Amino acid sequence: MGTPALTPVAVAWDWQRHAACRGMSSSVFYTAPGARGARRREVEQRAVEICRGCPVLQRCAEFALSTRESYGVWGGLTERDRSDRRGQERRPAP
Repeated sequence: MGTPALTPVAVAWDWQRHAACRGMSSSVFYTAPGARGARRREVEQRAVEICRGCPVLQRCAEFALSTRESYGVWGGLTERDRSDRRGQERRPAP
C-alpha cells in the first residue's frame, strides 16, 4: 500500500473561485455571537438565498460536512442543517 497522492492546495480549493459568495463579507454567512430567534433566522435565510443559485452549491456543502464546519451557512446548509445530517449519519439503519 503506497502513500496517498496529495492534491495541490490550489486545486483542492479551486471550486471557491466560482462561488456566488466570492468577495462578499463573511458577516452575510455568519450570525453575530449570541444572535437568536428572528435575527438569526433572517441572516441564515438571506445566506441560503444567495447559496441557492450558486454553481458550486453541492461542492461547498460537501466541504462543510466533510470538515465538520461548525459555524455559518455553507452550501445552503445552516449550522443546524449540518448538525442534523451528522446525527443522521451516526444513527444505525432500522
